[in-house]
Amino acid sequence: MNETTRAKYLAIALVTIGLLYIFAMYPLMVWIWPSGWGWMPPQPEYEQLIVGFFATLGIFLILAAKNLSANLNLIWFTIWLNMIYATIMLLMVLADRAEHANLIGNIPVQYLISGVLWYLLPRHKNARYLTR
Repeated sequence: MNETTRAKYLAIALVTIGLLYIFAMYPLMVWIWPSGWGWMPPQPEYEQLIVGFFATLGIFLILAAKNLSANLNLIWFTIWLNMIYATIMLLMVLADRAEHANLIGNIPVQYLISGVLWYLLPRHKNARYLTR
């Protein structure tokens, strides 16, 4: 994949992930699949904190899609945040059998988001083509 195509797909991925963070996290945690995205028993205050954090990140990811080269640090932050979040959840699953649905819920999705963003990141320092 050439760098221009990679940048195009990175912008699309940022907007898509941003929209998912804004509009899908809360319904997944509370209504659609609480056992795969939340904690058992439910912890509403903590879940609201996580939803607020990811919704805020989602807004910034959508804005970052307009100027990729100026927002590479935010993209790297998102990659590492998702890796750390998924790893902490994985450790929680290993310690508490009640959380096992997270193994097919938010844990693989967070790792997938990190992998997709990492794959789509520019490979060259001279990234003028990243500005749209």
